[in-house]
Amino acid sequence: MLRTEALQSASNGIIITDALKYDNPVIYFNAAFQQLTGYTDTEILNHNCRFLHGKDRNQTALISLKKSIKKGESCQATLRNYKKDGTLFWNDLYIFPITNDKGTVTNFIGIQNDVTLRKKAEAERHHLTKILDESLNEIYVFDVKTLKFLNANFGAQKNIGYTLEELKSMTPIDIIPNTNKSEFRKTIDVLLKKNVEKIEFESEHQRKDGTKYPVEIHLQLSNLNEKDIFIAIILDITERKNYTTKLENKVEERTQQLKKALNKEKELNNLKTRFLSLVSHEFKTPLSGILTSSLLISKYPLTKHQEKRDFHLKTIMDKVYFLNNIINDFLSVEKLETSKENYQITHFQLSDIINEVIYNAEILLKDGQQIKAPNNIDEISLYQDEKIIQSIIFNLLHNAIKYSSEDSIVELCINQGIEFTTVKIKDNGIGIPEKDQENIFDRYFRAKNVINIQGTGIGLNISKNHIENLGGSISFKSEEHVGSTFTIIIPNKANQ
Repeated sequence: MLRTEALQSASNGIIITDALKYDNPVIYFNAAFQQLTGYTDTEILNHNCRFLHGKDRNQTALISLKKSIKKGESCQATLRNYKKDGTLFWNDLYIFPITNDKGTVTNFIGIQNDVTLRKKAEAERHHLTKILDESLNEIYVFDVKTLKFLNANFGAQKNIGYTLEELKSMTPIDIIPNTNKSEFRKTIDVLLKKNVEKIEFESEHQRKDGTKYPVEIHLQLSNLNEKDIFIAIILDITERKNYTTKLENKVEERTQQLKKALNKEKELNNLKTRFLSLVSHEFKTPLSGILTSSLLISKYPLTKHQEKRDFHLKTIMDKVYFLNNIINDFLSVEKLETSKENYQITHFQLSDIINEVIYNAEILLKDGQQIKAPNNIDEISLYQDEKIIQSIIFNLLHNAIKYSSEDSIVELCINQGIEFTTVKIKDNGIGIPEKDQENIFDRYFRAKNVINIQGTGIGLNISKNHIENLGGSISFKSEEHVGSTFTIIIPNKANQ
């Protein structure tokens, strides 16, 4: 009776199992065990203790425990156990066998000690230690009296070049060149007198390979296992010390930028000269055509001459349309040059602008030419500048028509992915000579095989600048006398 009362009053959880029965069931438990685990009498008695393990039964410590019980030996193991409500607790378990007069193990006594708080503290210390060890800054711990290093994190070992074992035989004086023990003692004396909690100062460290680098040292006094220590956090300030060099490099960079700006200004002047030459040619030809057609119309006043009048009216419309496009191109160039282009980003259906582009392009078709339009694009929408996207697609489609022969097909293909929409314009026209392809997007550049065809050499340059400003790209594949395929990749959402 006295023994039972003693077991019940114990603060540790205690259980007794019957080793002679199958599965070694629990036949006794004290109040502390039940209070800790939360299980009822019927859930504990006549059951093996494995109910405490829940589903966590692959613990390494359980293997040793099972072996000891099988051999009838004492054992100590720290296990992850689970209360009835599922809460994890760490159980420091001691198992003792009880034998009869014949030496047969009849029972096992288990003494249970909840060490959850200790485990949590260990985990926190381990986590903190890991953070310090993985820090890119150098962290050193050294003894107050001997000044010898006691520890150094990985960042310190990596930067200074010494292993921890090598550092343990060294002091800060060994890695700070041009200093001595008395000078260093004088520096840290204010901490020992506890005049301040920490000190900060700049110095220089020397690596194992002899290289030196500037550092900022944060030093404070601490205590470890009743032993006074110094903790030093070291910042490599090479970049800060190189500020002057960086500034000089910045000045040089700005100088180069000014030179580039000057070269760009020279290039712009050259472009202006080419522009004036282009205008004088490209405007003179269509204006002459308009004047001639206007004069000829007046010579056909009769109803029977309607077909001839229509011919000359179409000529006038074509020339006016061409001139209008040139003016629009020049305005776009000016806006792009002066960064005045303000994109108007809205949601729109791509099919709307494709229908508009094809409608406008049909009046440009040569005899027998056809546009093969894409199918199933009604659900495709973009968040882009609608007018700019329409202008780019029309420009490419117009080029395909212009540089293709009669009775040819110009194909327009569209495919939308998760992030981008791809538009391809394919023709079987005259193509671009291989040696001209690298310059095809240059402003005012025209390939050698289109010199006698009306054009400004501006459209592709404008299209490329616009699509790149909107986060997209333009590319092409072309073979002379075979045809060209231009591909524009448009972000579904503008890069604005």
